This record gives sequence, C-alpha cells and structure tokens, in this order.
Amino acid sequence: MPSDSFFREAKQTMTSIPLNDLQRMYTARADRLDQTALDVLRSGWWLNGPRNKEFCESFAGYLGVAHFVGLANGTDALEIVLRVLVEKGRRTGDRASDAPEVITVANAGGYTSTACYLTGCTPVYVDIEQESQLLSIPSAVAALSDRTAAVVATHLYGGLIDVPALRHAMNEAGYAQVPILEDCAQAHGLKGCGGQAGAFGDIATFSFYPTKNLGALGDGGGVATNDADLAASVRRLQQYGWGDKYTIVADGGRNSRLDELQAAFLSVVLPDLDAANTRRLAVLDAYEKAAPAGLHVVRSRNGAVAHLAVVLTEQRVHLRDHLKANGVATDIHYPILDCDQPGWADRPKLIGPSGLEVSRLSVNRILTLPCFPTMTEEEVARVCHALSTFAPR
Repeated sequence: MPSDSFFREAKQTMTSIPLNDLQRMYTARADRLDQTALDVLRSGWWLNGPRNKEFCESFAGYLGVAHFVGLANGTDALEIVLRVLVEKGRRTGDRASDAPEVITVANAGGYTSTACYLTGCTPVYVDIEQESQLLSIPSAVAALSDRTAAVVATHLYGGLIDVPALRHAMNEAGYAQVPILEDCAQAHGLKGCGGQAGAFGDIATFSFYPTKNLGALGDGGGVATNDADLAASVRRLQQYGWGDKYTIVADGGRNSRLDELQAAFLSVVLPDLDAANTRRLAVLDAYEKAAPAGLHVVRSRNGAVAHLAVVLTEQRVHLRDHLKANGVATDIHYPILDCDQPGWADRPKLIGPSGLEVSRLSVNRILTLPCFPTMTEEEVARVCHALSTFAPR
C-alpha cells in the first residue's frame, strides 16, 4: 500500500477515477479489433453470416449449453423469451391463459419489467437478500401461482443466485412446470453451485452492452438454452415469426439480429473473459479489506464476477461526497425500484406476499464504486484509501 504522503500528493494533482473506461478496453486489444473490423467490412457480409455463427457456437460451448441465439440487445432477449414462455404455457395448459405473471425483483433496473409490459405480463415483485441484493428464494416461492409464466433469476451485479436451490424449492412447492429464466446480463462467466450462470435454468438471456463483463463495441444480446424447442421458438420470433422465408408462422415476431461486426468483436474478447473476471474480483477483494465498519461490500456467497462493485451504507450522501473529494466517481445502480417508477404508475403490478422490506431499505443505501479490469493498481489503492479514511458521522 502506498504511503500517506503519496495520497496527499495525489490529492493535490487529483484526476478522477472513472466508474469505467471503455477506451482502455479498446486500447488493450486495438490491433486485433482493428484487423477484425477490417476483415468484416471487406467480407461484404454484415448480417446473419459466419461471424455470428462462430461466436454463437463458441459462446454456447463456453457456457456448456446446446444452443445460443444472437440478438440485437439484452432487452430484446428478455422480451422474446417471455413471449416464448407464455405461449408455451398456453399451449401445454400448464398456466392460465389470461394475465400471465412473471416473478422478478424490483431492484434490477427495470429491464425485466419493460419486457413484461411489452409482452402483456404482470410483474410480481418479490424481495431480496440483504447480503447479496439478489432474489430471495423463499420470497419467490411464496409468490408462485397458477398464473405464473416464469420466475426470473437476475444475477445482479455479477452475483450468483443458487438456481438449483430455487428449482428445488419451486418443485417442492408444486410448481415444477414453471420455467426459470436466468437474466445473465451482468453475469458472463459466473461460476458456482456446481455449474455456470446461463446453464442452470430453462433458458437464459444475455446482454453484450459495452460495459458488460463480456461487452461488444455497440449493442448486442442473446439467448442460451439446452431446449431445442425453445431455441427454435426464439429463432422464429427474432426474425418476424418466419417459419420459411416470408412465411409468418408465429405471432409476436420482430427483427432482432446480432450483427456480424459485433459478433466478431465478441469473438476477440471472449478468450479474455475469465482473466478479466479474475481482475474484477481482485478489485472487489481489495475494497472488502479496505471498507471500514458499517460499510458492507455486496457479494453473493455462491459466486461472483464483480460486474459492479456495490456497497451498502447508512450514510450514502456523506460517503459519496467523501469519495468525490478524493477523485473517485460513483453511481447508483439502481436508484428507483421498478414498482415505484412514475412512468409505470398506472401499469398492472403485484407485490409478492413476503413484501419488499429489504428492497426498500436497500435502495437508499446502495452506492456503486469503480470496478473494471483495466483499473491500475494506483487507482485501486486510491479508492481503497478513500474507503478506509471514511469517517461515518
């Protein structure tokens, strides 16, 4: 750890430590990315081509699943999967055909709720665990009903939900037929519980937004599953609902493609994913060691890849001011619970029978710190010093 004099001198010539820096990601791979872009542009094949196929097969192999379908973004992935699961439930008669419900958390940024409203589903908000800020399994099971179309397990902040335990609890409660949708937008490469995020549930969605653990240089997303029928349904809906070209055989289709350039970039970055996650975890470990009493670093006991470094504090404004004075950028992921969003005030929604006590306590205590794999040791040390010198009032 650098000396106190180092930090005094650094403060006098303070440069802000950003929450993330995507330029560094590019710089570290500039030659490979530049050549890849040139190769794709020269190929004259920019959609639905060999680069997409190559990446989807590689990522499916990495996850250990049979199928991966590339899409335009992670929200499209959630929307398309919910449409597929609702329709499957209606065909099999497993669930009521009207007012399908989706069990989800309220603290994950609104993405699942957006997909619910686009597909005519009612979100049912259940509570979270305080330590991990992840879905509470007992709270989710208590909200199951004959109208439940899916339970969404969001691996928020890159922390792992014990999906096998969730599946067991749902089965024991008599809901073995209800699918689990893993939202892995912040969980690329996340391992634990004897497997990997994206391969536990019936189906999983991913985002490749640039700041993700596996990020493109633009938008991208996709769906992973071992179920061939679900994969085929996703592929139909991603392209207008086509069976054969220009023949629409399924309602609810759209145009959602992972383009060749982004797929090619992702193929460049994928081999570095595990090393990048190791670096993220090293940053999170350092913050845990530096955090004073009363400051809790959010982490799942089941496994983590530190997509975001989030702390819980009773004095968020004071801590944020202290970090800003030390040149450390912060943010809040996410400042408003989905159930309280003003734009959805008139939308249908339900609160699970266990309530949202932990969610409501936490939303005013969370604060996000810089955590990305190209942070320098000096930057990590400066954040740690700022944390360790925080004096609660």
